[in-house]
Amino acid sequence: QLQLVESGGGLVQPGGSLRLSCAASGFTLDYYDIAWFRQAPGKEREGVSCISSSGSKTNYTESVKGRFTISRDNAKNTVYLQMNSLKPEDTAVYHCAALRGSFGCSTWYTAHIDYWGQGTQVTVSS
Repeated sequence: QLQLVESGGGLVQPGGSLRLSCAASGFTLDYYDIAWFRQAPGKEREGVSCISSSGSKTNYTESVKGRFTISRDNAKNTVYLQMNSLKPEDTAVYHCAALRGSFGCSTWYTAHIDYWGQGTQVTVSS
């Protein structure tokens, strides 16, 4: 079965950290730019970060710059999102996606999504 599976979400206090993982099964992530998206209740889906297939290029939405770091380990077929200094407004379901036509994350907001994970809940609350 071809799928992406996210893990690592949970409940954390403001200022805390979490590391999300996105693991692929049934296919290799090597040739894909991978993005993290999030969606909070009542809000539109938001692109959070993207990493190119080689890992040499990364992009972040403005609100997470300096706090979140995206990385990948192609040998483990996994992408990570390290989230530090978490804020209540980061609360959302986080999904990872394998992109087609992202061109090294230069057009990640409009790229086609080949694979989409089921999501992991991140809740930031005291």
